[in-house]
Amino acid sequence: MAHPDDAPRLAAVVLAGGTAERMNGADKASLTVGGLTLLQHALAALPSAAEVVVVGAPVPTDRPVGWALEDPPSGGPAAGLLAGVDRLRSAPALVAVLAVDMPRVRAATVRRLTAALAAEPAADGAVLVDGDGRRQQLAAVYRFTALERVRPPRGQEHGLPMRRLVAGLALVEVAALHDEARDVDTWTDLQNLDG
Repeated sequence: MAHPDDAPRLAAVVLAGGTAERMNGADKASLTVGGLTLLQHALAALPSAAEVVVVGAPVPTDRPVGWALEDPPSGGPAAGLLAGVDRLRSAPALVAVLAVDMPRVRAATVRRLTAALAAEPAADGAVLVDGDGRRQQLAAVYRFTALERVRPPRGQEHGLPMRRLVAGLALVEVAALHDEARDVDTWTDLQNLDG
């Protein structure tokens, strides 16, 4: 059995800076589901992360986190992820990425993703896959070295789709359980989750 100190160091980036166009620009991180904000749900899913960086406007949290913004702002999820990675204090072995609008992702989800990646040493990451077979690149665990390998030249992150950033990576697919892959894109989505 491996000693706990031998476990790969996991850091996390929570993407909380989207424009929420279909929700009239609402601050998704502050919306509530089940009495907790979406940001609180995201942070609760990451207890094993040695360090967490939230990409978005700083707000009070119960857990110490770092804050980052992509430059220029509103650069999209890939730019946000890379800005968050740049804000990490030290290079981890693994980076969990989680969109703030996925409150059904739990700590158990992140453990399954991490275990799937550990079981495939040649893989670059593990991504959650919804019931329709869609990869959720924003509910995933990536090797830090893989993200650095596919990083575009500085200044070219803005507007880069996440699927294009990770297109060349070998990714293990992990099937979502129940409604883990559900996200909040509209007010109806929020109502349905909180119902």
